Order: sequence, then structure tokens, then C-alpha cells
Amino acid sequence: MSRYLLDSDVIIWHLRGRREVTAVLEKLQKSGLPVCSDLSVLEVQVGVRRGEEEKTNLLFHALRVLDVDAEIAHRAARLIRDRRARGSTMDLADAVIAATCLVHDLLLVTYNQKHYAVDDLVFFPLPPLASYPRVSR
Repeated sequence: MSRYLLDSDVIIWHLRGRREVTAVLEKLQKSGLPVCSDLSVLEVQVGVRRGEEEKTNLLFHALRVLDVDAEIAHRAARLIRDRRARGSTMDLADAVIAATCLVHDLLLVTYNQKHYAVDDLVFFPLPPLASYPRVSR
């Protein structure tokens, strides 16, 4: 199995054509197909735009998608409780993704490291996203 778990944001940037993200994924693929959580499948599918369905489905069929099992659920719940005890919150999906990395000893590939203030969680260092002008819709 791969050493890398892709967060939803990285999957979305790849699907939306960010070349620097695609280049990172191609590099990671050389050491094994990256994985993602089934919660990322849900997060990405909720935001799919018209015309992106086929490309999105093809990507998820190519990735190994890790299920949320009881061990991951218990670990995620503990992460949420620990954050609450320190006076902050953690999103359920982020807790599940972090717990998946911890249970399977994976590096998290994300541009949203601030969402994951979790001891022992290791991040893959990503290059900064290039600035693109915002397109009005």
C-alpha cells in the first residue's frame, strides 16, 4: 500500500487542473498508488460540478479508497474529544481523515494543515499553489 493519503482539497485541485498538484501526485504514484478516505469521496462528490462527474469517478476508481472501520471511528472520536478538551473543535471529516492516517501509518497530503492539529500526524511537504486570478462566474 502507498505511504500517502490524499486529502479532499488535493483531490479537488488535481481534478480542477492545477498542474503543480498533478505533478506532485505523479511523483507520489512512483512509490505506490496514493489512497484516500471514503469520507474524501463523499466530500469531493458533494462538490462535483457539471461536466466533472466522469473525470471524478475515474479518479476514484483508480485510487484505493480506505473504509472507515471501528478502529478509525474510535480514534477519530478521541481526536475530537481531545481537541474539545483543549478548547477548540475539529470537523468530523477531518478527524476521520487524520485517524485513517494514524491507524494506517500514512503521510497526509493536504494544503489544509491547520485543520489537522493532531500529535503524531505527519504531512507530506507540498509546494505552494501558484496564484491564479479568480474567475467571476
